[in-house]
Amino acid sequence: MEHSVPSTRTVPTPASRLRPRPGDVLELLKPITWFPPMWAFMCGAVSSGAGLEGRWWFVAGGVLLAGPLVCGTSQAVNDWFDRHVDAINEPDRPIPSGRIPGRWGLYIAIIATLVSATVGWLLGPLVFIAGLVGLAFAWAYSAPPLRFKANGWLGPLVCGLTYEGLSWFTGAAVMLGSMPSVEVIAVLVMYSLGAHGIMVLNDFKAVEGDRQTGLTSLPVVLGVSAAARLACVTMAAAQVVVIALLAAWGYALSALVVSGVLAAQIAAMPKLLRDPAKYAPWYNGVGVTLYVLGMLAAALGLGGYI
Repeated sequence: MEHSVPSTRTVPTPASRLRPRPGDVLELLKPITWFPPMWAFMCGAVSSGAGLEGRWWFVAGGVLLAGPLVCGTSQAVNDWFDRHVDAINEPDRPIPSGRIPGRWGLYIAIIATLVSATVGWLLGPLVFIAGLVGLAFAWAYSAPPLRFKANGWLGPLVCGLTYEGLSWFTGAAVMLGSMPSVEVIAVLVMYSLGAHGIMVLNDFKAVEGDRQTGLTSLPVVLGVSAAARLACVTMAAAQVVVIALLAAWGYALSALVVSGVLAAQIAAMPKLLRDPAKYAPWYNGVGVTLYVLGMLAAALGLGGYI
């Protein structure tokens, strides 16, 4: 949702730029952000334990839905309703820079929503429902009247549940054609809750703009150091619960691998905590990579592969 804050930067749009260029549309959809939900979808498919025979098209459609479609839609929605904040934090983005002219940012978000819903429908009832939930969260996260991202506690939670949990659920549902097991759901929920910490770290890049426009992200509300400590604890605690569940269910090797990647994350956390504003991007590259490798290890155990 947009705060009523005027943009501090006006970028004239040439009269010839009545429509955005394809490259600018692709930049708006942020392909680099598609990886987490696509990875979570893959983890869901693996955790189901089902074979790929006869499911290739469903898997390909699910990957498309989780990444370029639903995630891409969420990026377009977010950039449209955050265009005033981005004019402060990142004025070179497609919308505040004028490369996506007029209301094209909104039109792209609406078109992407309709295409995503259509693909979800073709993949079956459970996937369709999951896709609609994901699209609803994508709009509610950024758009009025809910604008979950304005709340530093709720916004990261919604992102984690959507990016990780819902994508994982979709992957398992596509493979099974039915509801995933209780064990799969329990693990995906824990990794979704842990992803709250990942999303808090992502807020570090926008602290100044959030502060000026009234967004209560946790780095703004708690301070950078306290928010970084909370992110570390959240990520680690969720994985501790996953390890305990996997061990209790007899997936000893899977639990051991997740323990190993957690230990490596903990070893990297002191550097992050020394200067969170400086090292948050570094930890996103190192610690978050280890986190998602643990997701795959858990999925392999649940699917009976290790």
